[in-house]
Amino acid sequence: MSGLLKSSIGRKFAMALSALFLMFFLLQHFAINILSVFSADAFNEASHFMGTFWAVQYLLQPVLIFGVVFHFVMGFVLEIKNKQARQVSYAKNNGAANSSWMSRNMIYSGLFILIFIVIHFIDFWIPELNVKYIQGDMSGLHNGEFRYFHELQEKFLPMWRVALYCLGFVFLALHLLHGFNSAFQSVGANNKYTKGLKGISKVYAIGLPLGFIFIALFHHFNH
Repeated sequence: MSGLLKSSIGRKFAMALSALFLMFFLLQHFAINILSVFSADAFNEASHFMGTFWAVQYLLQPVLIFGVVFHFVMGFVLEIKNKQARQVSYAKNNGAANSSWMSRNMIYSGLFILIFIVIHFIDFWIPELNVKYIQGDMSGLHNGEFRYFHELQEKFLPMWRVALYCLGFVFLALHLLHGFNSAFQSVGANNKYTKGLKGISKVYAIGLPLGFIFIALFHHFNH
């Protein structure tokens, strides 16, 4: 692994793999959260399963944390390497003419998303760890009923939190508009499927964040 990360191509490939993994997680995360719009019971059942199934808790969750940390650390490393490489080329060419605004500002959208993830962890993940592993309550129940749907609604009651989440997903959309295609190209999918991937990337990069925004607004206005 260390040998792979020593080369520019290797770092980009590793970055792309972590991006693809996180994009798959986002899709799975959305699939569960959208259930809260249609059925509180279905959302409670899915949340309880994900929160108690041993493979998710002790295998997939650590992998997810590693993936998040690795992706952002590698993003900063690549940004530093790219700036060093551009110092000479920018003296000869107009770099802005050969790249999109989103590609040139991935580090800034990434930084905001990182802040958003930290807030999201404080809002949901850390309280969940406290209930399950410090208080020792793995039942998922409160007053005899599953607590997940009620807790979700309570989180989206304050307007400031809803606004913050909506802004976070706007930055996520900007990040994904470039990152989706970039990830697939870095793993070699830049052949005859490129045109189709561009179409899929736009649907994913815009549709998924809009879906999360819809969930936040739905629970805010239907509490």
